[in-house]
Amino acid sequence: MLIFNKKSDLSAFLSPLSHQNKSIGFVPTMGALHEGHLSLLKKSLTENDITVMSIFVNPTQFNNADDLEKYPRTFEEDLKKMSKISDSIIVYAPSVSDIYEGNTVSESFEYDGLEHQMEGQHRPGHFDGVGTIVKRLFEIIKPTTAYFGEKDFQQLQIVKKLVERYAIPVQIIGCPIFREANGLAMSSRNERLSENARKKAALIFEILNQAKSYFASKSITETIQFVQNEFKKHPEFELEYFEIADETTLLSAESKEIEKKYRGFIAVFIEKIRLIDNISLN
Repeated sequence: MLIFNKKSDLSAFLSPLSHQNKSIGFVPTMGALHEGHLSLLKKSLTENDITVMSIFVNPTQFNNADDLEKYPRTFEEDLKKMSKISDSIIVYAPSVSDIYEGNTVSESFEYDGLEHQMEGQHRPGHFDGVGTIVKRLFEIIKPTTAYFGEKDFQQLQIVKKLVERYAIPVQIIGCPIFREANGLAMSSRNERLSENARKKAALIFEILNQAKSYFASKSITETIQFVQNEFKKHPEFELEYFEIADETTLLSAESKEIEKKYRGFIAVFIEKIRLIDNISLN
């Protein structure tokens, strides 16, 4: 396993390989790897000649300084998990200065309105930070294909729009959500939960599944009200939002249309730790 900390060294290594028409798969992460991340890694290894995984906690996509400071950093443990899968993985673990060169600010992006919904409303500047780091990583690595999990479904749609708008020659592959045994969507932030909270957080997926069943015969407004009422029964949770949106535009839906696909999006706090999830509703 090769580990690069400088983009100049990584580019120098990858450049001759790309000229040999080798396919490069890329899995961007912020570390604290779990089975969801590793599933993306396995898929890339299967489908490409070369696989690069980045581990970089990107400061510009955090609108909460405390969240950035407490984000789990487990680099050595991450390397052990990767080594059990393959010894041919290329790891890019840059410093903030290597990525941002002394100017740690986001570029501004427009994603045809995708950035104004859900996470964009509740985390100002988040998707400018996401666009900034993803675009820079694509420019450094020049991947053929990049893999993103559907847990961050809005992010996945935004990255697809980024590639489209900037004509970046990379195929974006969305991969299914991996869940813990109790249904909780795997997330690096889960590591910050107490054992008790981690068990209780199974409620999030339970209510999402109930909402899916409810949505089959009830209106959008009634389904949203149902979810809100269910969380009111559990004061240890703070529901930030539950929205039903068009999968393509991510615009909040007010009434059902037969030809459209809808998805439920949720953000919940437990122990002051913010967890997100989503579910296809039809």
